[in-house]
Amino acid sequence: MKKLQTYLLGAISLLVLSGCATTANLDSQSSETIQESETTENLTYIGILQLTSHPALDAITEGIIDQLETAGYVDGETATIDFQNAQGDQANMQSIAERFLSNDADVMVGIATPAAQALVNVTDEIPIIMGAITDPIQANLVDSLEVPGKNITGVSDKLPIEQQFDLMLKLLPDLKTVGFIYSSSEDNSASSANEAKKVAESLGLTVVTKTVSSANDVPQTAESLAKEVEAIWVPTDNTIATSIASLVSVTDGYSIPVFPSVDTMVEQGGLAGVGLNQYSIGIQTGKVTVDILEGANPSDYSIQFPDEIEIILNEAKAEQLNIEISDDIRESAIIK
Repeated sequence: MKKLQTYLLGAISLLVLSGCATTANLDSQSSETIQESETTENLTYIGILQLTSHPALDAITEGIIDQLETAGYVDGETATIDFQNAQGDQANMQSIAERFLSNDADVMVGIATPAAQALVNVTDEIPIIMGAITDPIQANLVDSLEVPGKNITGVSDKLPIEQQFDLMLKLLPDLKTVGFIYSSSEDNSASSANEAKKVAESLGLTVVTKTVSSANDVPQTAESLAKEVEAIWVPTDNTIATSIASLVSVTDGYSIPVFPSVDTMVEQGGLAGVGLNQYSIGIQTGKVTVDILEGANPSDYSIQFPDEIEIILNEAKAEQLNIEISDDIRESAIIK
């Protein structure tokens, strides 16, 4: 009986001790969770909204994050970098922008015009940095390029259009008719196309323009355009960028070269372009973001323009289309 009483007392003691230990563990875990939460809350919060996925925009995001890390803003250590991809959906962009707002972001970054516009729609106080916006005035994002006048600034990807058409005519000296294809819903594309048309016509070219409302329209529209032109020019258009393979598949059937405006699209089947290095645009956008985080005022921070413009040449495509490349172009170009 005494042994039984001793056993019961021991068991009760173990249960009490176990309970205390469990409570202590929970208290410890709770404390760690609270500490972690408080630590996270103290980190600089950077929300990055990318319109959709394609190599050009992905390269910009990569450049931004690399530059932030170089400046000391490392995700999970010294900053919370909340990267979100809207996958081209307007409702997604709106909800992501509201998420950044509710998380009291220190700065928001919008990659491509619709993304920047979604961020502007939710706040006129939190600083917004735009990446890859061709015409921020036309998109109603800023008052002027020199003095934005609002809580937004950033980097434009405005194209060197005259240089693009000079290169096109060097490669195709007998060219008479050129086609334009872009999305009717992207303000940046329409702005670039309007400027490009003036340049092309000043050089004696006839321009045929066709627009698409979605990537699904690209094959059929490209088929129609290819029957009317000798070459096709493409601006920095996100819809075409996501379906460049479909476009090139059609134009290859007609032996028509495509002249894109960004390096990644040349690599994916275009012939050549005087274009923009998307990763470098990301680096520039990251530098602007750091400047704003460290006290610069976006309202009077002038819009930046790409500092790296390069000739990009797809030599394999030139051979496929039997287009001769002069030595001076080959030597000055980046071969993809």
